[in-house]
Amino acid sequence: MTTTLTGAIGSKPARARRDGTRKGTLLGVAAWLAGILFVLPILWMVLTSFHSEADAATNPPSVAAPLTLDSYRQFFGLDGGASPWPSLINSAMASVISTLLVLLLALPAAYALSIRPVRKWTDVLFFFLSTKMLPVVAGLLPIYLFAKDAGMLDNIWTLIILYTAMNLPIAVWMMQSFLSEVPVAIIEAAQIDGARLHTVLTRVVAPIALPGIAATALICFIFSWNELLFARVLTGVVAETAPVFLTGFITSQGLFLAKVCAASLVVSLPVLAAGFAAQDKLVQGLSLGAVK
Repeated sequence: MTTTLTGAIGSKPARARRDGTRKGTLLGVAAWLAGILFVLPILWMVLTSFHSEADAATNPPSVAAPLTLDSYRQFFGLDGGASPWPSLINSAMASVISTLLVLLLALPAAYALSIRPVRKWTDVLFFFLSTKMLPVVAGLLPIYLFAKDAGMLDNIWTLIILYTAMNLPIAVWMMQSFLSEVPVAIIEAAQIDGARLHTVLTRVVAPIALPGIAATALICFIFSWNELLFARVLTGVVAETAPVFLTGFITSQGLFLAKVCAASLVVSLPVLAAGFAAQDKLVQGLSLGAVK
């Protein structure tokens, strides 16, 4: 009887381990399948960008068609077309400068709402987030009229101001959760040593919350780089951004699928490079305030 009970008790941990291993294997397979499903469209876009327009438009698609760089030559203007470099530079300027402005404004605001909380700080955060609930198209006409009267149409600084205002609420919301993880004792020790607010923010808070700041900066950069509606309406030739330049390859006549795939790949490279370079900080930042 004792031997039977011992065997039954000993078999339970082994069964639990087998069940855990089986569950982990199933989750791993599911994760791989989900990853493949997400990557397949990107791989197909890359392959299509190296096909000729005739091969890219075939139905069913011709996977083994000859490869060519004609679409990339047309995108970079090597065949006599418009050069994409002014548009890419405009997108880089608008995205980088607006992201820096967002960080400069969001860090003190998040500090006030987390480490030194104001009264009804949750209501303040909800107000910030509620500004993102307004459809962008609802404010398009007033902003266009204001920019027209101010002589700011087709001006890159108009986009910089707009992108800063659009990304600031979500940046404050994100950084508030990140800064709430900073130990208050470290800040109090720095203040006892005579550190002022600027020193506390730059020398104490920023290094500790660096993963969260990097995650916020990357998300703001992606939002600014991908924005199309305001850039399409408020810019013309001088301040045209990369997404607006990309839409110029879509025409009502002729074939354009390979050129659009090539342009989409080139325009996506800065975002992919930034995400790859900051992937460790992004993962740390997005999980920083997840567990209390």
